[in-house]
Amino acid sequence: MEIGTGAVKMTVPVLLSKFKFKDEEKRVYKILIADNKNEINDSIKEALEQNFSVAFQTMIARTGRTAIEVAEEFCPDIVFMDLQLPGISGIDAMREIRNNHPHVIFIIVSACDKFDYAKEAIGIGILDYISKPFEQESMIKVLKAAMSKVDEEKKKRSLDLEIKEKLEIITPIIENGFINALIYQKTEKAEIDHFCTLLGMKEKEGCMMSLQFGELSDTEQMQNVIGTGIRLQKESIRIKDMIKQYFYCCIGAMIGNKILIFVPQNTSGSEQEYELRIQMIEDARKMVRDLRNRFNAKFKVGIGAVHNIYNLSESYNEAVRALEYNSTDSVVHINDLPVLCEYEEDYPVDIETQLIKSIEIGNINESTYYAKCFFEWMMDCYHENVMDIKLKVLELILQTEKIGFDHGGMAYQFTGRGEYLADLMEMQNYQQLQKWLEEKIIYVCRNIQMKKEENNIDVVKQAKQYIELNYAKDIDLDEVSKYLQISPYYFSKLFKKKTGKNFIEYLTQIRMEHAKILLSSSSMSMKEICMEVGYSDANYFSRAFKKNVGLSPTEYKEERYGA
Repeated sequence: MEIGTGAVKMTVPVLLSKFKFKDEEKRVYKILIADNKNEINDSIKEALEQNFSVAFQTMIARTGRTAIEVAEEFCPDIVFMDLQLPGISGIDAMREIRNNHPHVIFIIVSACDKFDYAKEAIGIGILDYISKPFEQESMIKVLKAAMSKVDEEKKKRSLDLEIKEKLEIITPIIENGFINALIYQKTEKAEIDHFCTLLGMKEKEGCMMSLQFGELSDTEQMQNVIGTGIRLQKESIRIKDMIKQYFYCCIGAMIGNKILIFVPQNTSGSEQEYELRIQMIEDARKMVRDLRNRFNAKFKVGIGAVHNIYNLSESYNEAVRALEYNSTDSVVHINDLPVLCEYEEDYPVDIETQLIKSIEIGNINESTYYAKCFFEWMMDCYHENVMDIKLKVLELILQTEKIGFDHGGMAYQFTGRGEYLADLMEMQNYQQLQKWLEEKIIYVCRNIQMKKEENNIDVVKQAKQYIELNYAKDIDLDEVSKYLQISPYYFSKLFKKKTGKNFIEYLTQIRMEHAKILLSSSSMSMKEICMEVGYSDANYFSRAFKKNVGLSPTEYKEERYGA
């Protein structure tokens, strides 16, 4: 057949006898002959067919361009290259083929003097040079050397693939052992160091992520986590591959509907810690979206803070608590939440945890509901232990007030609770005790609600002030979020909720208002006004102005001066 301007011929594998190679029945040597002379091509093929007991395929190209195109599809093991091909030279053709096929073996067949090509060819890497006209003995010798080299390269690549295959099997086992070693506090330091050596990990800090999944639903809570875990178990390798596309990490085994991930870092206390935390949150959000779309399930990630590698159990606990605390967001970082308390194993943690969560967000209905549930548990289990119940109620009240203090909803007074013990001892029945608890919870929740609203208003107020001072600069949502020291995702939601506009809309509005003032009261040129309000492109500014104001800057200026 014809390709480009040069004829290309292909022969089926031929098996003859003389020189034999080990495992020759498995070998198929792919040979490309790039020469525009029929007699040269025929001579090389004749040497192959008459002197080697091996299977081979040959293809012929008569121009440099054709040699490159054929090599793309044929992927030859050995290339005989004439330096003086029509069009693209043999040297340039070899260079192009080498870029895409680093293991190919070049043999030059040319009437040129060796000195003419030596400097260029040595950089490409050739096996040998055969002068035209050549003797069959020299051709046979070169072919034997080339085929032996092909065998060596194939053995090496096969060994490399075998090692890689074994690593693909062993590495997940090592990573899972490493994850388990990190989250259990009793693991010896030497064991963790050994895992680091096996995995080639030099970082001595990092954070844990907890990835959980369940069925998609209209509610905020995951559903059918067991069924989803079973369904996705067979996809665990693909899920882990996707995780590693977003993070340099170690991944534990899929247990139920959970996967634990360790992300090595050396950022604790550094100036870049905030930026890296925000980047990790954004990467995790992208990962969750891709996982959801790929596997038709709801995914959530909890992220712990960066800790020393020998104390990663704390980061693991933080990642779990982050997910437990906030069930609405797909990605939750512990540093965006207040620190939660831990309880003994035989304690009704779920009820008290929900109670604490409800108080922290100032939800009166939920917090009083869980307070009643908790009180009923005490009545059911410890009805006769009056003093223990009284002390627990006092503990909950003090804890509730501390939440109020921590959230800024209440001012701490050292002498403000002196009567609590006396009031507690005077109470004659459990109804009074329960009412006292609920009243204190309601009081704290109301204060938290008011303070939260004040804080949100204050954050938005600070953001507005920052925009007002910097609208002429190239500012964006990330810059303002960093100034406020909150995550861009949270700031974006809060700003839209409080102002009714997203960040870009509000910034554009401020810029347009200042542009209108300058157009109405100054003699500045359009370009100067454009730069003054934060735009570098006058055409873009003009389009934005007309879109928001309804008139072009020129029309607006004429209308104002005309008035």
